[in-house]
Amino acid sequence: MYAIIDFKGQQHKVQKNDVLHVAYLEDKEIGSEIEINSLLLLDDDKKTHIGKPSVKGAKVVAEVLGHGRDRKIIVFKKKKRKSYSRKQGHRQNFTEIKVKDIIIN
Repeated sequence: MYAIIDFKGQQHKVQKNDVLHVAYLEDKEIGSEIEINSLLLLDDDKKTHIGKPSVKGAKVVAEVLGHGRDRKIIVFKKKKRKSYSRKQGHRQNFTEIKVKDIIIN
């Protein structure tokens, strides 16, 4: 059984016991549970349910494992023959979640 979810503007394919890095959830503590109700597609090994726009009565329950910071991304801008160059770094925050269950009503 798997599902495709839409969580904070990103789509993820999830199964039970999957660990995901999602956009930072600042109001969630480690060990708390999250319910995700926007399932775009759900396959339960017998039938595929396609949402219009989301599957009614289905949800994914996940647990927050921790928070962290991703690897550094370098942003470099340059204009040739203009003596212009800028180098800037950026690290994105993320939340690590584990999918506990996919529930169908």
